[in-house]
Amino acid sequence: MTQRRIKVLLAKPGLDGHDQGAKVVVRALMDAGMEVIYTGLRQTPEAVARMALDEDVDVIALSSLAGSHLPFCAKLKPLLEANQLQDKLWLIGGNLPAQDHDALRALGFAGIFPTGSRLDAIVDYIREHVK
Repeated sequence: MTQRRIKVLLAKPGLDGHDQGAKVVVRALMDAGMEVIYTGLRQTPEAVARMALDEDVDVIALSSLAGSHLPFCAKLKPLLEANQLQDKLWLIGGNLPAQDHDALRALGFAGIFPTGSRLDAIVDYIREHVK
């Protein structure tokens, strides 16, 4: 009997044009046996919510380096909730100042991985928290 693979959507929000870190995370998740859908650059909250629903993912992850993470997440949260995706694991990584972490958690982003986070920590967190 084989175990179901964890399915992750990793999106680059808004006008953020920096994707090298996201690609490294995608590779680490794939190497850990997860199925990963990488959206590419410049995604809208509506597009992220639609892809998460269409692809029936376990994890909705954002990689943000441009500083727009709070307004983007505030727009994304009600879209995810409207599509009954609040039971999925929501993660965000990138340039995330410590003073924003509580606000991100309040928006539903349980896993917060600032720049420099270890790849194995991200993999382990996902494995431990996917229902």
